[in-house]
Amino acid sequence: MFPLLGAIAGVLAGLLGIGGGLVLVAALVWLLPLHGVPKDAAMHAALASSMASIIMTAASSAYAHHRRGSVLWPTVAWMVPGLLLGGWLGSLLAVHLDDAVLRWCVAGYCYLAAAQLTWGGTKAGGHDGVRPRGLPMSAAGVGIGAVSAVVGIGGGSMTVPLLVWRGVAPVRAVGTSSACGIAIGIGSALGYALNAPVGALPSHAVGYVYLPAAIGVAIASVLAAPYGTRLAHAISGKALKRVFAVFLVVMGSSLLFGG
Repeated sequence: MFPLLGAIAGVLAGLLGIGGGLVLVAALVWLLPLHGVPKDAAMHAALASSMASIIMTAASSAYAHHRRGSVLWPTVAWMVPGLLLGGWLGSLLAVHLDDAVLRWCVAGYCYLAAAQLTWGGTKAGGHDGVRPRGLPMSAAGVGIGAVSAVVGIGGGSMTVPLLVWRGVAPVRAVGTSSACGIAIGIGSALGYALNAPVGALPSHAVGYVYLPAAIGVAIASVLAAPYGTRLAHAISGKALKRVFAVFLVVMGSSLLFGG
């Protein structure tokens, strides 16, 4: 099951730049207790394992976009310090929040992401020469990293709109966001691994990171992400985004009302 989840998350990461982590968290909350993770720790473990797997998912997606010239590396370099710090701080906060609060955080973000996909629109323009940089991008990275760590995502739903607003072409914004997701994953996963209570999970874990889930998801996502990237360059995603928005609403509701 973990590799199947990874394949889905990888395709979504490459295709939409949004949602792969949300899919993982919602699914892992249900799956992890079947693998011996205590139910009261399942939400924390789902977030931590999602963030750990995102490192490789984002790296695979970023490499595929880089080969097509869609990653703005100067922008990534300015954002990375803030993303690392934000990821660490967000995971530190999440470790001290209880299960119910985290469920509301993730569900709320599912609804926001669904609204963005449905009504947010995408700026059609953008200029190939635009490369946002400077301290404002680093500061934005702190906020993006922190929110991403708390809800278990790679940050695409925040990074992509920010870059498009700054004048970056949408497909380059998605590619750049993928590269930023590597830093978010590293900062967040380290925070969940090192700040968890001693013995938080029974076995096969580092802190809250459940290794079989993180590794199984990561391997499959590395193989699947390039397919999503190809689709992103080949098709218009309007209808697909609306279908996925409905899926996000269902997932968010399942976290709140499913148990």
